[in-house]
Amino acid sequence: MTDYSVIVPVYNSDSTLKELFVRIKNVFDNNKKTFNVIFIDDGSIDNSWEIIKNIKHENANIVNAAKFAKNYGQHNALLCGISLSESNAIITIDDDLQIPPEEIKVLIDSFEKSNYDLIYGVYLKKQHSLWRNIGSKIIKSYSKLNRNEQGQGSSFKIFRSELSKKLLNHSQEFVYIDEIFHWYTRNIGYVNVKHEKRKSKKSGYTPSKIFKLTFNLMIYYTAIPLKLMVYGGFISSIVSFFIGLYYIIRKIYFHVPAGYTSLIVAILFSTSLIILSLGIIGEYIHRIYKMQNKKPSYSIMEKI
Repeated sequence: MTDYSVIVPVYNSDSTLKELFVRIKNVFDNNKKTFNVIFIDDGSIDNSWEIIKNIKHENANIVNAAKFAKNYGQHNALLCGISLSESNAIITIDDDLQIPPEEIKVLIDSFEKSNYDLIYGVYLKKQHSLWRNIGSKIIKSYSKLNRNEQGQGSSFKIFRSELSKKLLNHSQEFVYIDEIFHWYTRNIGYVNVKHEKRKSKKSGYTPSKIFKLTFNLMIYYTAIPLKLMVYGGFISSIVSFFIGLYYIIRKIYFHVPAGYTSLIVAILFSTSLIILSLGIIGEYIHRIYKMQNKKPSYSIMEKI
């Protein structure tokens, strides 16, 4: 068993993979730690898998890799990498070199000096695009609200193998690793790390993917939409009560015909609220149906 496994979810990163691997290897060689690197190709359509196979051929004893049949998402790729790991601790890092691999030493030093189950590398200054920063801010704000915790975190982290094994019990179609981590432990630390500008290729997180991730996160891991239905129904009932009271008073004391306007407004308002609520319930039922089908989180097309 090695000291550390480094899991790298890969998506269309043929221009950065070689440099990434060399720099990761240098970190561990210089610190005399045993390690292996696990590449998970998340349905790339460029030459990423060919480059991974070349890296594996040249470093067979320290590289493992799997290629997905299609794009399943970063967190599903991490879950696959965790299932292939046989180390005392696991490190996850992105494939785009925005996080310098040399910062792995910062994580390891903090990990070995503490008793934390999980340590996040928190960026001193983010170099993401505007859309990515907005999406990240929304997700972290939600986490802070939902768990009443700091709401910090990143894709660059280190955690104990005992914690990682618990993740493998989760096999639903949509997996969000950080939410599962916070279910099992609150023994979490944070350490500042560098974050550099993207050297090549655009981020895979487009505005539509960020929206989809946030929506899935709310549906699968929270009851926020259902709570909004409850609060919305309560507020609308109060508003409707006072509106109705207003028209009753006008009718009794001022002999003003209420007409059809108030009735139409009330009907449209209540109907739209009912339709919205039914839509939210429908989304939950759809997710429950998908979970009952026990779809796997990913499908491996090739493994080396």
